[in-house]
Amino acid sequence: MSSTYLKTPPRIKVLEALGALADGRVEVINDKEAVVRSSDGTRMYKVYVDVSRREVDSTDNGTVHRGYVGYPIISFLMIKKLLPVNERLMQSLKGVPWRKLNEEYKSYARVMEVIIRDRGLNEDEVNKYIDQVLSMLRRMGLKRTQRYNEVVEGRHVQIKD
Repeated sequence: MSSTYLKTPPRIKVLEALGALADGRVEVINDKEAVVRSSDGTRMYKVYVDVSRREVDSTDNGTVHRGYVGYPIISFLMIKKLLPVNERLMQSLKGVPWRKLNEEYKSYARVMEVIIRDRGLNEDEVNKYIDQVLSMLRRMGLKRTQRYNEVVEGRHVQIKD
């Protein structure tokens, strides 16, 4: 099995991960595996995490096609208490239609602006939390070790980081 180090994800992926927790879309299979349902319910992402070996995998597009730590991996790391969860922020991200917003705006920065505005969030608090999570993710130095052959098919939307 070959492995490559994963890049730091776009900032919004931390919020998407928190939203998946808020919506109860993460199903833990065992200590190293989980399944995460997409925000619109049309996709299921398999997730593998072995932190002692710094190895992860997921069938989400960010991990597979763009080479960064995808939000399903981040969600699972949060459930495993390896990344912090901001409970108040998590509750305010319940029901966000991530896929719809990403397709509509085609810009992660714009989607973040819309969510912060529409949900009445404190931008400084959001950014400090994201910085904290991304800093911890960088220190983990996670490698993608491909465990899953199937890739979730579907429309690919070009989105600017």
